[in-house]
Order: sequence, then C-alpha cells, then structure tokens
Amino acid sequence: MARKHHQLLAWQEAIKLTGLVYQLSRVFPKEEIYALSSQMRRAAISVPSNIAEGAGQTGRKEFLRFLSVARGSLCELETQLILAKNLGYVSDTSDIDEQIERLFGLLGGLMNSIKERAAT
Repeated sequence: MARKHHQLLAWQEAIKLTGLVYQLSRVFPKEEIYALSSQMRRAAISVPSNIAEGAGQTGRKEFLRFLSVARGSLCELETQLILAKNLGYVSDTSDIDEQIERLFGLLGGLMNSIKERAAT
C-alpha cells in the first residue's frame, strides 16, 4: 500500500541520496566504520525518514517541522561530505553534491507550498 510520502518527489530523491551515501561510504577506511561513515549514513537516513514522518502527521505545522529537520540533516550530511573529502577518503562527490543541491531545493519548494496553502 502506497503511503502519502511515496508520492513526494523529495522523499523519492532522498531515498536515492541515501543509496549514494551508502555506496560512497563503503570505501572509507575500516577505522571510520563507527565514526564518519556511520554519521554520514545516519544523516542520509534521517532525510527520507523525517519527510515520511512529517507526511504522516495530521497538521501542516508538524509536517513543516519534520521537513525542517530533514533539511538540517541534509546540511549535516553536506558538512560530513566536505570532511570526508578533506580527510582524503573520497575525491569525487559530484553526484552526491548534485543530489544534495536538488533535494535542498525540493524541500524548500515543498515547505513554501505548504506555507502558501496554510495562508489561503
């Protein structure tokens, strides 16, 4: 049974991002398995999870709060990606960088849409 969040492009793209992060973090050094690798995976998982949780709420205010948390997790992931590059664990992150940028815009658009509907 499809849930409301399955129809959201932001959720679909967040699922793709999570897969990309898992693929990327597989090449990290073993000593990072419980550190940066784990943090990146948790931040990535948090994005679609918060979109889904917000979509499951009954009110717009709650949905907006969860979307805001999802954007925060996206910023956290972006920071961790920069750290991974600076530490030399990865070199090319352009696919994830583009996905983060796209998703940040989708979340902003979704938030604006919800706010506009609330104002009418």
